[in-house]
Amino acid sequence: MEQWARREDRRLLTGRGRFVADMAVPGCLDAVFVRSRIAHGVVRDVDCAAAREVPGVAGAWSAADLSGLPACAHAAARLQDLPPVPHTLLAKLSTAEAVAGREWPALAKDRVRYAGEAVAVVVGEDRYRAEDGAAEVAVRIDPLPTVVTPSAAAADSVLLFDGLSNTAFRGETGTPIDETVWQEAAAVVEARYRQQLLMPTPMECRTILAVPEQDGRLTVWSGHQMPHRLRRELAALLGLPVDRIRVVVPDTGGAFGSKSAAFPEFVTVVYLAVMLGRPVRWIEDRLESMTAATRGRGQDQQVRLAADADEHLLAYELQIDADVGAYPHLGVGLPMQTAWMATGPYTTPRVHASVRSVLTNTMVTYPYRGAGRPEATIALERSMDLLARRLGLDPAELRRRNFIPAEGFPYQTPTGRCYDSGNYAAALDVALETIGYDTWRAEQTRRRHDPHALPLGIGLSCYVERSGGEPGGLHDFAGIEAHEDGTITARCGAAPSGQSHETTFPALVAATLGVDESRVRLIEGDTDAQPEGLGSFASRSAQVDGAALCHASALLIDQARERAADLWGTPVEEVEWSDGSVRHVRDGSAAMDLAELVKATGPLSVDDRFESGMGFPFGAHAAVAEVDPELGTVRVLRLVAVDDCGVVLNPAVVRGQAFGSAVQGIGQALYEGIPYGDDSVPLLAGGLLDYLLPTATEVPPIEVKETCTPSPSTPLGAKGAGESGCIGTPAAIVNAVADALQIADPGLLQMPLTPDVVWRAARAAKYEGAR
Repeated sequence: MEQWARREDRRLLTGRGRFVADMAVPGCLDAVFVRSRIAHGVVRDVDCAAAREVPGVAGAWSAADLSGLPACAHAAARLQDLPPVPHTLLAKLSTAEAVAGREWPALAKDRVRYAGEAVAVVVGEDRYRAEDGAAEVAVRIDPLPTVVTPSAAAADSVLLFDGLSNTAFRGETGTPIDETVWQEAAAVVEARYRQQLLMPTPMECRTILAVPEQDGRLTVWSGHQMPHRLRRELAALLGLPVDRIRVVVPDTGGAFGSKSAAFPEFVTVVYLAVMLGRPVRWIEDRLESMTAATRGRGQDQQVRLAADADEHLLAYELQIDADVGAYPHLGVGLPMQTAWMATGPYTTPRVHASVRSVLTNTMVTYPYRGAGRPEATIALERSMDLLARRLGLDPAELRRRNFIPAEGFPYQTPTGRCYDSGNYAAALDVALETIGYDTWRAEQTRRRHDPHALPLGIGLSCYVERSGGEPGGLHDFAGIEAHEDGTITARCGAAPSGQSHETTFPALVAATLGVDESRVRLIEGDTDAQPEGLGSFASRSAQVDGAALCHASALLIDQARERAADLWGTPVEEVEWSDGSVRHVRDGSAAMDLAELVKATGPLSVDDRFESGMGFPFGAHAAVAEVDPELGTVRVLRLVAVDDCGVVLNPAVVRGQAFGSAVQGIGQALYEGIPYGDDSVPLLAGGLLDYLLPTATEVPPIEVKETCTPSPSTPLGAKGAGESGCIGTPAAIVNAVADALQIADPGLLQMPLTPDVVWRAARAAKYEGAR
C-alpha cells in the first residue's frame, strides 16, 4: 500500500490536482490584458479596433469602450460602466478617507500610475488568439515624472492624484518620547533601514474563471484565500444578492498572503462574463505576475534605541515611511502592524511608533507572509546588535537582560498589544546551544587573528509575532455532519493554498470524536457548501479554524448524547461518549456507534461560529555567515530556527512551514528585491533571472527546533506557525554579516545583501578601521 505524508499528496504529487487552468468549460473565453509600459502618464488613446479583427478574438475593450453601455440583464445585474476596484478595510482602522478621491479603475482611464497597469483587455477563443489580439492594441501615453520610494514620494513634488497629497494615511501607537530621555541615556543608537519591495512569488500565479449558469447564478473559480469576501465584493460590484454568486477555491499553488483581494483583473473578468453571457478565464503568467501582482514589505525606517548604565532598554522610537504603491485600496493601513509590534520581546518602558503610508509609482503593496512583523523585527533586532556593540556587550546577553520574563504574562506592551504567553529566554537558549554559539565565537576570534582567514559572523534575531488576525476578525464558522454510512463531513470557512488543511483538520475532528480519521472528509473553499467564512490569512488556520472544528465536534457529541438519552428514555447525564459511540453508563447493553444513532434518529449536524483570542508566537533564530570582502559574497554556514507556536498539532506540517518560511527569509536577506530603471519601470524582463529566488543550491543547512508555550487564548493552545522564518531569519543573517565585517554604520548594509552591497560595505569598514 502506498504511503503518503499528507492526504493531499496522493492527488498533488501524481498530477491529479485540479487547478483553475485545468478546467475545461465549454464556450470559455480566455482574457489577456494590455498593460502600460510607462510607470506614470496621461492616457491619450487606447485603440482596440485592429485587435477585434484578429481571427479568434471575441472582443477587445479599453475603459472608454466599457463606459455607458446598455445595462446587461444576465443574472439580474444592471451594469453599464466597468466598476472600480473595491478597497480593503483593516480591522481597527478606518481607511475610507485614504481611498476617497483616489479611485482604482479596473482598466486605466485617464492616467496610469504604475508600470503594468491594465489599459485594455482582449478575449479570445483561446489564450494564443487573445495574445495575438493584445499585440494589435495601440496605446499612446504621455509620460509624467515618477517616484518609487516612499521617502521621495512624501515630499509631494510629484503627485499621483492631482490636488491630493501622496501621504494617504498617518498613524501612531505608544506615547511620544521626551527628548530628555535620549539626552540622559547611557547609550543611544540611531539608524535608517530600507525594507525592499518583495514579490510573494507563489508557484501558481493569480487565477479566476467566471461562469454564468443557466439558472442566472454566477460561479467563480479562483485560487483565492478568502472566497466569502470575494463573493461579497463581487456581489456588491454587480448589484447582486450574495446568494446569486458561488465562489469555489480548487487546488491552489501557494498564496503567501497575495491572493485575498478583488484585483482589477478579477473585476474585469467577472464584468465581461456577465456582459457576454459566456465563461471568461484569466490565468496570470509569471512575467505578468512580476509586473502587475502585489508587492510585499517596502518601508523606509528611522530608529532610535536607548539603554541605561545597567544595559536595560529605556526607549525605542520607530518612524516608518511605508510604500503602499499607486493606490491605497489594499495596504494603506498595513504598516500599522509594524508599529503595533514594535516592542518585540523586550521590556522597553517607552516605545513610540509612527507611520506614514505613501503612494508611489509601483504596484500596490499588500500582505506578504508575515505582513508587517518582519519589518518590525528587522528594525529592532538590527538595532539591538548595534546597541550591544556600543555597550561592549555580547548580543545574546543584551537580549537576555531585557526579555519579558516568563512569569510576566499576559504582558501589555506600550504599543497596545497584550501578549498571551511566552518564554523568550528558553527559545534563545535552545538556539544558542543548537548552533554552538561559544564554539563559533571562538572560531571568530581565531579568524580575526589570521590575516588569511575569511571573516566570520554570528547573528541573532528574537521575535514576537501576532497570529489569528485582529479583533473583529478572530472568528470563523464550522460545521460537522454525521452520515448513516459512518462517514463524517467537516466544513469550515478556511480556504487551502498549501497549508495541509486536508490532513490536519480531519485529524483534529477524528481525535475529538474518537474515530478513525479516514472516516472524516473536509469541505472548504466553497461558498455554497459553507455559506459563511473568513478564509485563510494571518497564520490563523490551526488557531481559529482548527479550534472551530474541534468546537463543532464537541457540540456534535453533546447532540449525540441528547439523541441517545431521548431514544433510551434516560437522563443525558447517564449517556457517555467514547470512541465514536454513545453508551448508557449503567446499562451496558445500551450502546450504538454514530452511524447507528443517525439511522435510528435521523440526520445529525451542527454548525456554529467560533471566536479565538489573539496569539503571539515567538522565537529565536541564529545564523553563522562567512564573508569574502574582496568578492562581496556571503556564505551562510548554518542557520538555526527555534520557534514557539504553542501546542503543535502536526509536527511534520509545522516543520515544513518553518523551513519554507526560513528559505523565504534568506531570500529577503540576500537575494530578492525589485530593481527599477531610471523611468521607474521594474527591470524584470528576464523573469526569475532578474528577480533572484534562493534555490536548493543557495539554501544552507537549516535546523528547525521548537519550544512549547501553550496559548491561553484558544482551547487547542495552538498559535500560528506559518510565518516564523520570514520574521526571524532576515535580521539574523544581516546581523551575522555586520558582525563579520564589524560594520559600525548599519546603513551600509541594506537588504538584499548582494555582492555589490557587501563589497562596498567591506571597503567602507576597512577605510573606517584604517582611520
